[in-house]
Amino acid sequence: MSELEDRVSIVTGAGQGIGRAIALGLAKAGADIVVADIVAEGTEKVAEEVRALGRRALPVRVDVSDEASAKAMADAAVAEFGRIDHLINNAGITRDNLLMRMKPAEWGAVIAVNLTGVFNCTKAVTRTMMKARYGRIVNIASVIGQMGNAGQTNYGSTKAG
Repeated sequence: MSELEDRVSIVTGAGQGIGRAIALGLAKAGADIVVADIVAEGTEKVAEEVRALGRRALPVRVDVSDEASAKAMADAAVAEFGRIDHLINNAGITRDNLLMRMKPAEWGAVIAVNLTGVFNCTKAVTRTMMKARYGRIVNIASVIGQMGNAGQTNYGSTKAG
């Protein structure tokens, strides 16, 4: 039996890319998955892939930058599975531009998803994890948060945060 057998993992940004790979990896290790993403079609597709691995999956459309949406995601997970064991804060966006040309909206959008989204999702699962006296939270960062990159002041700031 795997260490993750029958655990429940929420993966944000799971509709594609790294989030999809994380969700499928956790499912292969025995976890049931809340496939959370802002793009509903992606959540459905990855949920089908999780189910094909013999695990349960709950596709959830979530805007991590919105506190109510993050709470609704956590509430849906508890309603479906009765627990939340892991949160993988993976959702992230870029709006690349040189700092001197960066618009406040480009800065704000990246901060809202990449940094405030981590706060919103973590806050949403904390009560459930504390009540269970168990929980693991993983925040996906980037090397850009340590070394920076031209045109990515906003992204680098969020990944360092």
